[in-house]
Amino acid sequence: VTPRGYASRFEIKFVDKFDVAFGREGETMSLGCTVVISPDIKRFKPEIEWYRNGVLITPSKWVQMHWSGERASLTLTHANKEDEGLYTLRVVMGDYYEEYSNYVFVRDADAEIPGAPGAPLDVQCLDANKDYVIVSWKQPAVDGGNSILGYFIDRCEVGTTHWTQCNETPVKFARFPVTGLIEGRSYIFRVRAVNKAGISLPSRVSEPVAALDPADRARLRSHPSAPWTGQIIVTEEEPAEGVVPGPPTDLRVIEATKNYVVLSWKPPGQRGHEGIMYFVEKCVAGTEDWQRVNTEIPVKSPRFAVFDLAEGKSYSFRVRCCNSAGIGEPSEATEATVVDDKLDIPKAPGRVMPTRNTDTSVVVTWIEPPDAKELVGYYIESSVVGSGHWEPCNNNPVKGTRFICHGLINGEKYIFRVRAVNAAGLSEFSQDSEPIEVQAAIGGGLLHGVCPELSGKAGGLTDRTTSWEGMHESSQPIFDTDALLKCNAKFNRDTLPSSFDKLRSTGDNNVREMVKDAVTPAPQKVAPKQASKSQPGDLLTLEKVTKKTDVAAPSPPYDIMVLESVRDSMALGWKQPKVTGGTEITGYYVNYREVVDGVPGKWMEANIKAISERAYRIENLKENMVYQFQVAAANLAGVGTPSLPSQPFKCEEWTIAVPGPPHDVTCIEVRKDSLVLLWKEPVYTGRSPIAGYYVDMKETEAKEEHWRSVNEKPLQKKFLKIGGLKEGVSYVFRVRATNQAGVGKPSDVTDPVVAETRPGTKEVVVDVDDNGVISLNFECDQMSPNSQFVWSKNYEPIEDDSRLNIDTKGGKSKAIFKDLGEDDLGIYSCIVTDTDGVSSSHTIDEEEMKRLLALSHEHKFPTVPLASELAVEILEKGEVRFWLQAENLSGNAKANFVFNDKEIFNGEKYKMKVDQKTGLIEMIMDKLEDKDEGTYTFQLQDGKATNQSSLVLIGDVFKKLQDEADFQRKEWHRKQGPHFVDQLGWEVTDDCNVMLKCKVANIKKETHIVWYKDDREIMVDEEHDFKDGVCTLLISEFSKKDAGTYEVILKDDRGKDSSELKLKDTAFADVMNEVCRRIALSATDLKIQSTAEGIRLYSYVTYYVEDLRVGWVHNDTQIRFTDRVKTGVTGEQVWLQINEPTPQDKGKYTMELFDGKTAHKKTLDLSGQDTKENYDYFFPDRARVLGGLPDVVTIQEGKALNLSCTVWGDPTPEVSWLKNEKPFVSDANCILRFESGKNVSFTISTVSTLDSGKYSIVVKNKYGTETSDVTVSVFIPEEE
Repeated sequence: VTPRGYASRFEIKFVDKFDVAFGREGETMSLGCTVVISPDIKRFKPEIEWYRNGVLITPSKWVQMHWSGERASLTLTHANKEDEGLYTLRVVMGDYYEEYSNYVFVRDADAEIPGAPGAPLDVQCLDANKDYVIVSWKQPAVDGGNSILGYFIDRCEVGTTHWTQCNETPVKFARFPVTGLIEGRSYIFRVRAVNKAGISLPSRVSEPVAALDPADRARLRSHPSAPWTGQIIVTEEEPAEGVVPGPPTDLRVIEATKNYVVLSWKPPGQRGHEGIMYFVEKCVAGTEDWQRVNTEIPVKSPRFAVFDLAEGKSYSFRVRCCNSAGIGEPSEATEATVVDDKLDIPKAPGRVMPTRNTDTSVVVTWIEPPDAKELVGYYIESSVVGSGHWEPCNNNPVKGTRFICHGLINGEKYIFRVRAVNAAGLSEFSQDSEPIEVQAAIGGGLLHGVCPELSGKAGGLTDRTTSWEGMHESSQPIFDTDALLKCNAKFNRDTLPSSFDKLRSTGDNNVREMVKDAVTPAPQKVAPKQASKSQPGDLLTLEKVTKKTDVAAPSPPYDIMVLESVRDSMALGWKQPKVTGGTEITGYYVNYREVVDGVPGKWMEANIKAISERAYRIENLKENMVYQFQVAAANLAGVGTPSLPSQPFKCEEWTIAVPGPPHDVTCIEVRKDSLVLLWKEPVYTGRSPIAGYYVDMKETEAKEEHWRSVNEKPLQKKFLKIGGLKEGVSYVFRVRATNQAGVGKPSDVTDPVVAETRPGTKEVVVDVDDNGVISLNFECDQMSPNSQFVWSKNYEPIEDDSRLNIDTKGGKSKAIFKDLGEDDLGIYSCIVTDTDGVSSSHTIDEEEMKRLLALSHEHKFPTVPLASELAVEILEKGEVRFWLQAENLSGNAKANFVFNDKEIFNGEKYKMKVDQKTGLIEMIMDKLEDKDEGTYTFQLQDGKATNQSSLVLIGDVFKKLQDEADFQRKEWHRKQGPHFVDQLGWEVTDDCNVMLKCKVANIKKETHIVWYKDDREIMVDEEHDFKDGVCTLLISEFSKKDAGTYEVILKDDRGKDSSELKLKDTAFADVMNEVCRRIALSATDLKIQSTAEGIRLYSYVTYYVEDLRVGWVHNDTQIRFTDRVKTGVTGEQVWLQINEPTPQDKGKYTMELFDGKTAHKKTLDLSGQDTKENYDYFFPDRARVLGGLPDVVTIQEGKALNLSCTVWGDPTPEVSWLKNEKPFVSDANCILRFESGKNVSFTISTVSTLDSGKYSIVVKNKYGTETSDVTVSVFIPEEE
């Protein structure tokens, strides 16, 4: 059949093809291909078609197409994320076509507000009616680093530029009913996303939609009218006589979310001759309290969105029709509808698996989340390992579970994650994939569009199989043959070959090469041999079937031994190959042959399917026949060289009573002084159950007799940590099993192990994260591409995942406890396969469990550490400050302030502040009122961490604080004028005077100070200059007369202040005690003086007051005063008079001055032994007046006065006279004589009243002084 008779077949080639393209929203992008068609027939022109994701593209304002005759091009004039997808150019020649595809990626434009999300996309209008339409959209891949809070929907009437926001609060559901449209008008819509940083750029606008009854819209489509103006004129017929309409039918809730409920119904059969409208009613389920929803304007459409419903409540709805004739009967009510999202956010996709594709791309597959409903698609993200930064791989959700991520950096390692999208929102991210290095797959990668039908399945695989000769069924590669046929470019002309060449053996190695990507190799399965060549266009042309060059087949296993033998079967064990080939061992193949009379027979396969364990039972053997065995290991590169044939073993029933040898003895966790030995129990247990194991060890070079048992008693477990090893020494080990009959044959000896801790060795680390999740963590930086982390408990595989979750990413693996408890006690170990023995363990005993649980609780419910609890203080103005200090706070920390269990807020009464830098949280109140009595609490939250501190202010505590605040407030007002800093007080000066003293502040020149005592002003001679800020009042010789209340007042035009001091009773006594103390301290040392009667001891004080008590002590005995021994005070002199002293008066004299509290002492020694002077006071040679002078002389004026007396002393005393205590000498009127050393005379020839007074004669020699007084009184006779 030839197309249009011109040729039997055209050959269409694409040259200068467009590559994977990357653009940004708002940019212009162009795609193009040069098309070469042969034979070139001028009259026959090809049809050029462009597809996006399999949908034919038509020209629009967004897309322009051009065909030059040789080159086809497509231009995106203003790229949007809606334009992202797989673009296919199809060139059609009659019944035959050829096509080329590649992907176009469109990133978000830069947000106007940093941190704002990307714009929503794919805005569509659904279910449009007269006054109602549902707007739907897809959520953006980029949220700006903060969760999207919701979306705003905007509408614009076609023909205008005015946009109106349809919803006041953001909606989270990606569908929204817009009501209130005007019938007949057309609208376009756009959507904006919002997060806490701000609002995104608007989406691309929707296609215009007219607010019309669907029936009218259908009529318009079938009968096109005038050119489109964006507005439809709706005419109504003249109403006829009205008939009240019947009830609507088929009322249903077609959509329910947390924000709204959408109702749908059918118009009634009986509606009259005019148009009808509707009223919607609601009631809480279970009641009959119906309320009209649209109270003012009835709706025209048989659709209605009900807003403002209480989330979580159940409602029923009904609808009434109305027209000019009236309101009809209600419809049947709906079933109770709960206001909640009926569509759940999907769960996270599972098992994300990356595979190599090209130098800059990776194929990512995943498993659809369970119970997923109405999936829109998936978003895929990539991250360079270790960067912590994720980038979207697509910006338009992709269907299916397979995607090629382009634009990656060659040689970098990436991890991937996927999230599902539906109208309810985006799922959580899947677990991160294993890391993959971006390198081209051998033979080239899979291009987008080669097999678009595969995108709906994981890797495009089904259960259909192809029969491969020589392979076991379970190890055959699996292909979707139908998909391969569908993805052929030449559907009409060619048929793909659906089979492969038979496998070809490659000598003894039996190397089987992997079929890349098209095959699903299960663990422990051997990969098949390379398939036959494929024709161009075949899937396998793009994904070559070849062996990885950096992986080799493993070396042979060795040390084959028989673990048990019965009549017709034998159990074998062997050691793992020393060289694994750079990838994990996936299984083993066992061959056997008979040996008859020493002549070996032909090798036979014991197993066709690879076995994963290093032990295998071969069945159906011949009893008493001798056999040899060989074992080959397999990995992803193929099957390795078989081992050398084992020694001959006879197949016979073992009858020995003791157990057979344990097997698979392995050393792990090798350190410089310890290692862990693992083994498996014997296959042959003997005649009784195994009772335990003995472990033997010796140094590698030591002789056989140096084997020694590590344990004295049998071990019940099948592992043992052996300590006490010497660093650098090589050891070998073996294990023996024991039962009731005795100890059995030892296992094979392990390979030599050197006790050493290799550089870079890491240990299992236990961790408790910020959410309190307890996990064991192990890292390995020596992994090969196929290494895996294998966790075990007590060195047994962990099969029960109800207690643990294992999370492995790259070179890190984590065993996460779901609920750590006593069931989890044990030793947890982790081995990294395909490495040189990388392993470690951690023991969780009861003590460790308690520690971890306590730490988990601390992390799960963290507290904000406080440097100080909530405290209160009164500030200068009487303000009340509540405060507490946190040790540290982040920038997101916040505080709630609570009074009597009710939150209080910053305002006129309360001034609140949280300083995250210093950790200080404070609240200030202007004053405390009676209603402020109660409990104050500061509640802190910093991320997950919380804390609170309370202060109870009630009763006396509150009253005291309130009084203090009032006092401080008054004090502050007082200090605005002249005021006292220190209140009036007193001090005693060094002169024993009392000084009243106060300190003042805020003084100026006009400030006056006035002193009062007992309310009477004290006149002060001097004015204070206040330079030193101190005011004083000096009270000299303070005594009882000075007791009273003193007050000092400051005043000027700004106000006045006063200070009072009471010096009464106790206060006065305190002052007098201090005065007495100072007087006592002022006392001079005791001195001695001779008098006419004897001797006098005396001391001078500043001044004397009666309150100062005086006592005298002689030789430690209190002196009793008599006429001979007297004491007294004369002026400032305190004295003791001893008349006619005798030798008994010698000794130590002490004067005691008692100030009320303390006795102050002055001492003088008159023992006669210390100085000659003191001794001489007690001899009779001192100067004295012997007699002759009267005490008083009364004489008439004008008479002559003559007085005489005798003095004595040795040496002769000196004589002098005093008048009224002042020296007195001879003159013409008064003659004084001293004759013969003993006679003294005093003569006044004529006395007058001026001569009246006290006359004293003073006699003095070296031994003493004596005074004798006479008082002369002169009178005038007429006065008598």
